[in-house]
Amino acid sequence: MAGRLIDTDPELAFQHALAASRRGGRLAAVREAVALTAYAAGEFGDALREFRTHRRISGSNEYLAMMADCERGLGRPDRALDLVRSEEAAGLDNAGKVDIAIVASGARMDMEQYDAAVSALEIPQLDKNRAFSYSPRLFRAYADALELAGRGNEAEPWRRQALLAESVLGVGAFAEPEIMDLGEDDEPAGKPRFRRDSDSDGDSTGPDAGTGEDRSGNYAERVETEANPADVDVDAEEDDALPSDERESLLGAEETESDSEDEDARSSADSND
Repeated sequence: MAGRLIDTDPELAFQHALAASRRGGRLAAVREAVALTAYAAGEFGDALREFRTHRRISGSNEYLAMMADCERGLGRPDRALDLVRSEEAAGLDNAGKVDIAIVASGARMDMEQYDAAVSALEIPQLDKNRAFSYSPRLFRAYADALELAGRGNEAEPWRRQALLAESVLGVGAFAEPEIMDLGEDDEPAGKPRFRRDSDSDGDSTGPDAGTGEDRSGNYAERVETEANPADVDVDAEEDDALPSDERESLLGAEETESDSEDEDARSSADSND
């Protein structure tokens, strides 16, 4: 939460970081968050204390420039210069050396030592022909120092050089905007799937084979086949229309009638003789 609010509401971010420090105050990451949010909120006393705690826990000097700037914020530019001249500052990487030089220049400005402020920025990293991630802010700081020193004609080329460095690096005003897609992409329509006709395939051996029921999981349009009335065995239905006992009684009556007809035929034949 503190990381999301630090740019929009640094004071609220600081309060969130303080709340986190009450639970995990011995973690370097927590003390780092408190220090950064306090620095962004202008609480330089709290920020300096937290930066020192973070350095003691982690052993890192990466925030040495911010510590020196906190001394400036507390109205102590001389202490800021002491940090600039410390042994820890000599071991910083190029970006760290640029940041500590900018703070040193600002401390000299606070002390109204404008020429010294210009000299503090004349470091090996001040190369107008090469652009690094720290070059735009170093060029602008140098231009500001030159203008305060009464060398405004030399300041403008450095400001143009800062813009050129940003365009080359693709940062600042030349950074590509973040594009956020607020809608959902439509899923491409899949290929149609068709039900396999299990009745026509002779190799269907499952328990549902021949039943006509589709259990394949295909949910395409199903075609139901209706039985043809002409294919129905009417005789079979008529045979099954009566119970077995009634059928037997009817068959017995038919046999009796047949026997009577035979006897009448024999009697007629005897009389003729």
